[in-house]
Amino acid sequence: MSGAAAVDGAARYDHYRLYRVELATDEQVQLFQQLEAKSDSCTFYGHARQPGQQLTIMVSASKVADFEDLLALHAVSGRVLERNMQQLIEREAATVQPASTDPSQMDWDHYFQLETIYAWMELLAERFPGAVSTLDIGTSYEGRPIRGVKLSRRPGNKAIVVEGGIHAREWISPATATFLLHELVTSEDPTVRELGTAYDWFFFPIVNPDGYRFTFTGDRLWRKNRKPYGLCRGVDLNRNFDSNWGGVGSSDDPCSYDFSGSGPFSEPEAVALADFVRNNVGPARIRTYIALHSYSQLLMFPYGHTADRVPNYDHLRSITEKGIAALTAVSGTSYRGGSKYETIYPSSGGSIDWAYRPGGVPVSLTFELRGPPDSTDMFILPADQIRPVGKETLAAFVAIVQEAARLGYYDS
Repeated sequence: MSGAAAVDGAARYDHYRLYRVELATDEQVQLFQQLEAKSDSCTFYGHARQPGQQLTIMVSASKVADFEDLLALHAVSGRVLERNMQQLIEREAATVQPASTDPSQMDWDHYFQLETIYAWMELLAERFPGAVSTLDIGTSYEGRPIRGVKLSRRPGNKAIVVEGGIHAREWISPATATFLLHELVTSEDPTVRELGTAYDWFFFPIVNPDGYRFTFTGDRLWRKNRKPYGLCRGVDLNRNFDSNWGGVGSSDDPCSYDFSGSGPFSEPEAVALADFVRNNVGPARIRTYIALHSYSQLLMFPYGHTADRVPNYDHLRSITEKGIAALTAVSGTSYRGGSKYETIYPSSGGSIDWAYRPGGVPVSLTFELRGPPDSTDMFILPADQIRPVGKETLAAFVAIVQEAARLGYYDS
């Protein structure tokens, strides 16, 4: 690996296999619930919940035979998506730039490390002093700043917040956030220019800097922050917000990937984001909050924890449908939309749910960027997809804001 990525003691996934299984019966669902609870050799991407569900599971090399046997014994339909996860990681590593890369070398054909992205944000503010400024909204558990960029070309604008990198391994999220920011600042396209002029923008491309750093130096597939809890480390920051905290779709086990923390807002990174929204929703007139995740090609709105519809459900549905249509028109990428609960899986303590209420931001959305739900790349999306993802997501942003404006969300 280039740069700081070639570290002795980093996690390796040689001959780890990625499976996609289909759960047909209640018995199979219970079986996989037990497997997730008992096995540290099977990494689940989602929980077994109901018959008819498809589930992606990574199986360590030493347990592949046992896993194949389990599928056969219980007549579970499954297929191999990837035979060697380490190969995916090493293919991607060739496109990772060193941590020492000069910010003037920033592009959207490679993946960049925290240091370069932060320095690039400063460089952008230097290059466009009238419109762009940086702001640090807090400090991570390990003492890194949580850095943002404000773009403002006109006084009195309504504001839009973009959150990236809350889950460390989702590298396409910060890459897309910086792509969108760069376009809004520099594009000559009149539609994009107007979007970057008629609204104020706050971008936080990496709200989990410790976790992001660790995906380059320790474990490419790390998700959480890095705060220790007994034997294990890390809280899923997107389960730590005070919105049905500790409820469905979150865990009280510190070793689980969706551990929700010791209490609502137990983590400094979640506190920093929430404080920023709380303190600025009125003064900065924040009307839209968009979080970028991967993967599954979804565009969703609150809530994650209940099937009950939010009061402006029909508006949010219309906004997401317009966003998806614009995105798909760019290069044919298919997306699904709806509330988080009905579209992906139940979850609690998420940032967009909290931003919506009690945060008071009426248009709160979350993207699950490429690839598709049965992706073989998962979080390890090839760098040559950064620009295509950026372009189609920009088209979605334009349509989202236009439809929200049409529905009156940016009126005084």
